[in-house]
Amino acid sequence: MRIAMLSPIAWRTPPRHYGPWESVVSLLTEGLVSRGYDVTLFATGDSETSGKLHAVCARGYEEDRSILPKVWECLHISELFEHADDFELIHNHFDFLPLTYTGLITTPFVATIHGFSSPGILPVYKKYNHKVFYVSISDADRSPDLDYIKTIHHGIDLKQFDFQPEPDDYLLFFGRIHPDKGAGEALEISRACNKKLIMAGIIQDEAYHHQYVEPYLDEQCAVYVGSVGPIQRNLLLKQAYALLHPINFNEPFGLSVVESMACGTPVIAFNRGSMPELIENGKTGFLVTTVYEAINAVAHIKDIDRACCRRRVEQYFTVDRMVEEYIRVYETILEKRGTPK
Repeated sequence: MRIAMLSPIAWRTPPRHYGPWESVVSLLTEGLVSRGYDVTLFATGDSETSGKLHAVCARGYEEDRSILPKVWECLHISELFEHADDFELIHNHFDFLPLTYTGLITTPFVATIHGFSSPGILPVYKKYNHKVFYVSISDADRSPDLDYIKTIHHGIDLKQFDFQPEPDDYLLFFGRIHPDKGAGEALEISRACNKKLIMAGIIQDEAYHHQYVEPYLDEQCAVYVGSVGPIQRNLLLKQAYALLHPINFNEPFGLSVVESMACGTPVIAFNRGSMPELIENGKTGFLVTTVYEAINAVAHIKDIDRACCRRRVEQYFTVDRMVEEYIRVYETILEKRGTPK
């Protein structure tokens, strides 16, 4: 099967540090290639893959601010569609814009919806609802206005995450510094528990960071270490007493939650979006609704079996499981279209 995989170009695929969509694309691409599939990855020119790389944009526009996003996104997307006839199936991870080209091609097109940035983008998805096959990344993130071929939870490469049965005593916030992710709430929780908080992630909202994060940082109680790569991510996650995930939005998935549990580290998360699909309440962490409940949950982290956290990821959130589910989706699509696999 000849597959075109369309990755975003905000970051390299796979990302050096931040880039959740690009990370999933890379894991899926490499998993397919290892199973003998002919995959062409449309991504930035500095991307790395064991498949075929097709690039028109040299670097990610978040890594090189001289690159104009709209210009190079147009060139990137159109490049794939101008080669659409070379493939038996196209898999889109680039949000809604590529859907607007699908009426010009006959190649079957599947789109993983990595989340809705706002209800304002739904008209595009609704227009192409019967042209494109949609995959959701959680049941919680499905729109009632769309038809889906399947929900496929993200998988991670367990080899990148070491199980740690005996952690340190610090709490960890691992995510974008943004109101949605609850960085301010994480600081409030850690202060109330009198535990050190380590914070890692890109600063996506500078004003929020200056007002709600920066004033509380010091070397003793709260430390911000920036956006970290895979090696430091593994160290931070596995040594943490617990991951704080006090989100203020309905999160479509939450890779850091699964990555934390892979290391044996329980998660305390606000019960929104996909969190009940990832966390088994009372067994791999706690689902709470308020800062006060999160503070109380910290006192009960000692009751969580860290080995149980790891086992949940091994059972439900591996990259192998994700790849196999996507392969079944591809086969179903080609059967519907009458295309030989």
